[in-house]
This record gives sequence, structure tokens and C-alpha cells, in this order.
Amino acid sequence: MSCIHSYGSIASFSVPSSPSFTRRSRCASKPKLLCALGGSVAEPKVTSVAEPLLLNAVRGDDVERPPVWLMRQAGRYMKSYQTLCERYPSFRERSENVDLIVEISLQPWKVFKPDGVILFSDILTPLSGMNIPFDIVKGRGPVIFDPLHTAEDVDQVREFVPQESVPYVGEALTILRKEVLHALLQKFTTSMTKYVRYQADSGAQAVQIFDSWATELSPADFEEFSLPYLKQIVDGVKETHPDLPLILYASGSGGLLERLALTGVDVVSLDWTVDMAEGRRRLGPNIAVQGNVDPGVLFGSKEFITSRINDTVTKAGRGRHILNLGHGIVVGTPEENVAHFFEVAKGIRY
Repeated sequence: MSCIHSYGSIASFSVPSSPSFTRRSRCASKPKLLCALGGSVAEPKVTSVAEPLLLNAVRGDDVERPPVWLMRQAGRYMKSYQTLCERYPSFRERSENVDLIVEISLQPWKVFKPDGVILFSDILTPLSGMNIPFDIVKGRGPVIFDPLHTAEDVDQVREFVPQESVPYVGEALTILRKEVLHALLQKFTTSMTKYVRYQADSGAQAVQIFDSWATELSPADFEEFSLPYLKQIVDGVKETHPDLPLILYASGSGGLLERLALTGVDVVSLDWTVDMAEGRRRLGPNIAVQGNVDPGVLFGSKEFITSRINDTVTKAGRGRHILNLGHGIVVGTPEENVAHFFEVAKGIRY
């Protein structure tokens, strides 16, 4: 999630962990916080997380189109916002209530999908935390109840501490980031489900799903941002192609094995950092395993390669095992060693 924040004529650029745009209100100088989102889940081949279109354009990178968003994205034209205002006529209530902030911020995004989501807020929001009482009155605009005239008045102004004075802003940003991210992940999920079905319809007899970034997540984040979508892909494919074997691979997944099995795939592919016998025990007898010879082994002697292959097959046990490397083959691997890998593998008998 990338954000551009400007305050009057002063502009700064940041890439926080939460999405936002600050909505323009009635004043001429209003804060604007522009956000765009990039990410991916369970793509057939994932090598990097997509950067936001807006950031790419700002940096001068090649983009397929100019990013687009509108200032005052909701307040001046959307009937959904105007209807909400009838129920909540106070601007400050709308801009200081987390649930309302999130709802209003997402209204235009849900309809138009601009390249940024505007955090519903106002330039005067910090004032209350600085001991400057104010309100925004319909038909009049911002009203400061006790304007500052003297040095004594200035002495009464407190330093602004956002975490204490406007915690609802941070909470809303966190929720918005998740809302937008979940919407994007859902689009990837729907698209990947269709893609797997298409491949199956075209003759694919088994499909492997790569979730290359899954293990960058904590277990809690995996359960929120990856597991539900992987499960949706599996469930969606099984609805139309119940007999299509689905394999799931996530590099460095030793800490997530049990969670990977919860996706419902037929096969979990283990990387070489997991002992095959231990992986078998952790996954249980009802799921097949794939792997998991260290790709570096193929740079060794033929005797060493043979030893590691036999060790893996022995630990995997009979049946429900696909022999493979624990990751993609490494550039520069001797071709004759690859030939030896297949020769030994095909000569194994239980």
C-alpha cells in the first residue's frame, strides 16, 4: 500500500503499512492521502509482489496506463454517502467513528476501483487533540470556538500526539488496508480458480499451486490473508473437477505444514528444510507428499545423489509420495547429474 500525503502546499511521500487517502472537506487547504495497493496470492508463478501502479508512475517506471483517483471521492456526488449523512448528520461523528470512516472511505472504491482509497477525515481533525475546540457546521464549514489571539492562548495549545488524540485514524487505516487487500486477494482467487479450471478443461491432469510468499507471513497472518483464499481455490476447482489432483508448494513452509493441509489440496510439496519422515507424521496419512531432495544435492557425486534419493524415498514410505526436489532446480546444475537423478528414481522398487 503506498500513500501520498499533501498538506496545503507542502507535500511528502511515504509508504506506510496501511492504506489511506485523507478526504478533502470544505476548506481550501485540506489533507489528501493517496493510496494504491499491490499484492498476490496463490498465482501459478509468483516471483515478486506487484508494486502499486501509482508508485510506479511516480518513479518513472513503465506503466500500462496512468493511475487515477479523484479528490473528494465520495462527498459531493455519491448517493450512498448522502444517504449515510441523513442518518449521521454530524461531520465529526462521521469522521471520528471508525466504522463510519471505513464505510465512507470504501464507498467509491467499491464502485469505481480508483487507484487510491481516500481516508475520510479532515484537515482540522488534529485540533481537538491540541486543545483547540472546533466543529464543522453544515452550511458554514469549520468553526473554531475559541480563536487564538494572545500569547496566553498559544500557551494553552498542546503538542499533538496522534496515538492519544486520534486513535480512530490509525484503527481505520489498518481496517482499510485489510479491506482493500482482501478485495484484491478475492479477485486473484476468483481468477486463479478460473485459470485452473481452464487448464483442466484443456487437458491438464494435475495442477500445482505456488504460494511463494506464504511463508513470509506469520501463522496468524497466513490464516487471514492466505489460507482462506487457497481453500477457496481448491473448493472452487473441486466443484467442477473433483478428480483433478491439486498440489500446493510454499517454499520454507516447515512452520506451516499443518495449515497447508487445511487448504484441502491433495498433495503438499515439502522443501528440503523439512525432514520427510517428520513431514509425513505432521501431515497425517490422508494427504500425499511431494519432494524433497535438496537441489544442491545435484551438484554432488553420483553416489551422494543416490544416497539422498534413497533416504527421501525410505522416509516417505510406500505410496502417496511424489519424488521431486524441495525447490526448483538450480541454474548451472550438471545435466548428467539430472540424468542420474531420474535414472536412480526410475529404478527404485518398493
